[in-house]
Amino acid sequence: MKRLLFFLIICIAGTNYAQENPHNDQMQTQLKVKQLMEKKATYNKLNNGEYDGYRIKIHFGTDRVKAREIKTKFSQKFTDYTSYEDYDQPNFIITVGDFRTKLEAFEALKKIQVEFPNGFVIKSKIRPMKV
Repeated sequence: MKRLLFFLIICIAGTNYAQENPHNDQMQTQLKVKQLMEKKATYNKLNNGEYDGYRIKIHFGTDRVKAREIKTKFSQKFTDYTSYEDYDQPNFIITVGDFRTKLEAFEALKKIQVEFPNGFVIKSKIRPMKV
């Protein structure tokens, strides 16, 4: 939904540009780019920099100690993926990874299911990758 909104904003801006600026005026182009960047920055602030993506759920249960054990075990075996502990009353949930696409998540799931056979892909808010 958010990607669709962003795509529509870009399309509308492009349509307006084509109608208002037949002579390819660089000043107006730069202004519109700056406005879009400001809109994106505002959007990121509202969403705490998170966006739609996928994670792998490896544990779901009411026992906090068991959840932490599973998270620790995962972190020791798979250092490439970040693990998250969430609490959704009355359950403790362990999810791993920040995947932009479902394909990336399923590729990681193949590796993870060797040690955590009950893991599965879920849609989630993910954190941006640090560059």
